Amino acid sequence: MVRSSDLHFFIMAQKRTGSTQLLEEREIETLSYILQVLPDQCWCARSVGELNLTHVSEFHLLGISEDPDLQPFLFVLFLFMYLVTVVGNLIIILAVIIDSNLHTPMYFFLSNLSLTDICFISTTVPKMITDIQTHNRVISYLGCLTQMSLVIVFGCMEDMLLTVMAYDRFVAICHPLHYPVIMNPRLCASLVLASFFISMLDSQLHNLIVLQFMFFKKVEISSFCCEPAQILNLDCSDTFAKTIITCLVDGIFGFLPISIILISYYKIISSILKITSLGGRYKAFSTCGSHLSVVCLFYGTAIGVYLESSVSQSFRQNMASSVMYTIVTPMLNPFIYSLRNRDIINTLRRLHTGKANVSLRAINVNCSIKI
Repeated sequence: MVRSSDLHFFIMAQKRTGSTQLLEEREIETLSYILQVLPDQCWCARSVGELNLTHVSEFHLLGISEDPDLQPFLFVLFLFMYLVTVVGNLIIILAVIIDSNLHTPMYFFLSNLSLTDICFISTTVPKMITDIQTHNRVISYLGCLTQMSLVIVFGCMEDMLLTVMAYDRFVAICHPLHYPVIMNPRLCASLVLASFFISMLDSQLHNLIVLQFMFFKKVEISSFCCEPAQILNLDCSDTFAKTIITCLVDGIFGFLPISIILISYYKIISSILKITSLGGRYKAFSTCGSHLSVVCLFYGTAIGVYLESSVSQSFRQNMASSVMYTIVTPMLNPFIYSLRNRDIINTLRRLHTGKANVSLRAINVNCSIKI
């Protein structure tokens, strides 16, 4: 920590000697003004040269582990998880496109959620795998802001899509007769576009907050990627305006979607309990089971990341929460929907059976030609 008295002594020495080796004249004037406004402020920097934002050209990602013996294992593990995530979500997208029975609002939103999961995990894991392979965990200042923006865009996009899917289930169960009219193709496309633009707005608001940072505590990021929570914690200043804006942004883009989901499921559960037969209740709730599982997984890990970064200083706990949120959740989503959804299972079976029949026909044709 550098106190204002230390800065004052340093500036006076610079003025007496006329040296410009460490500080330019404009920088001396800036620091002098800061001392006049906040004479008792402590600055979180080990030297005066670290106070200038223009000197921060790159950040250092700490990664999962620095143990050299674990690097090959981590490389194979996260490469496997990335491939599983991409292939699993692509299968769901192709199944929705190919099967006309899945051309419904619920599966339209599901295909967009799968595409978002692919983009979400692609913003972090390829960079991490490259860092493990090259033993270089440096990321530029611009690259860090870009990665943070993409993480926010696709993370918020998934948040918005889960909210839209909760509304879709609410209309399907509580207003089944009006469902085709309410959830028309135009409204579905508008909801997806609105989710994207809201995600872009969230990303830009976070960028505006970060771009206002003038001082950084350090250049080391306690994660394998530029997470928004980690970047916000690097700021030295603790201004009231920054706190209010951050809480407002988190409240709007975090609390409101959760509230809509909770209200939707309150209405859904109330409608299901009015059904007299157990079979009818099970059939109605089974259409929400996959979505509810994904919601619990997504928000559970997201809240865990937020709380760990705000409260806990444990590097391993923060890392575990980040891995669950950015990697494990997108990987498990296709398994949850494929294992708990009969329509997806039947479509995949028909696709597999169709490929087998095509292969048998090709073999029979080849045999007949030879004969």
